[in-house]
Amino acid sequence: MVAGTLAAGAIALSLSGCGDSVEPTERLGRKTAEEKPASPSPSAPASSSAATAADEAYKKWGLTGPVQYAPKPAVKPQLPPGKPGKVPVTDRIPVPGGEKTVFLTFDDGAEKNPEFLKMAADLKLPISMFLTDNIASSDYGHFEKLRDNGSGSTINNHTLTHPNLRTLPFAAQKKEICGQQERLEKRFGTKPQWFRPPYGNYNDDTLKAAAECGISHLVLWRVSMQINNFQYAEGSALKPGDIILAHFRGPAELKGATEIEMTTRMLQRIQEQGYKIGRLEDYL
Repeated sequence: MVAGTLAAGAIALSLSGCGDSVEPTERLGRKTAEEKPASPSPSAPASSSAATAADEAYKKWGLTGPVQYAPKPAVKPQLPPGKPGKVPVTDRIPVPGGEKTVFLTFDDGAEKNPEFLKMAADLKLPISMFLTDNIASSDYGHFEKLRDNGSGSTINNHTLTHPNLRTLPFAAQKKEICGQQERLEKRFGTKPQWFRPPYGNYNDDTLKAAAECGISHLVLWRVSMQINNFQYAEGSALKPGDIILAHFRGPAELKGATEIEMTTRMLQRIQEQGYKIGRLEDYL
């Protein structure tokens, strides 16, 4: 995928990202350089009893029907490679025609609600986590439990301190990315393959630094979950292959709403539009 600028309409759209509240605008999509062991897919439960339990869990968490999961594809979609020495950028997955599948990603790691662990485990939500060290490290064990709950969730890189990377020189960017690679590998036993830049901001130095740190993909998004509803990079509805951005946030940042309430509303919006949830690692 060639780094470039999204359509003007999408750039103008304010999507909440990894800031101090739900209000800050995060940039969506690809920016110009000038602006300087996986768990089994949740779609295949180990037994019929497990499937029944997952089907019944929706009632406990305020949903009107079971969460629908996309099956693991036989072959991963083909994505354009990055330029030499730089990682490729992905903000939407090219799913097969007619397949209404979206993907869940959660950023930062500020909120560590034990009840959310129960919700994610009950519903077998496949979450791709992007953790920032100085936000999440006070209780990395919380996210380890989320990773190990049988849903196929994974832990990925979101820098050491959550800076706007486009304001930093190459060496400082590399320190932020490689430093978090090292800390996550030391804590969780594996080095992440994916990276998400804070605020969605990056430049050519970011792509080069990420490649040198062992990253295989820079992962962005096209849809952002707010407190009650989605905001879209384009249009007014989900599109097949959309990567959804949410955050590990609590009442202080969600204007009194809980992480569970926000997630329930997100799942409701996905169901209302007739979409299934895929495990991003099965496609990327």
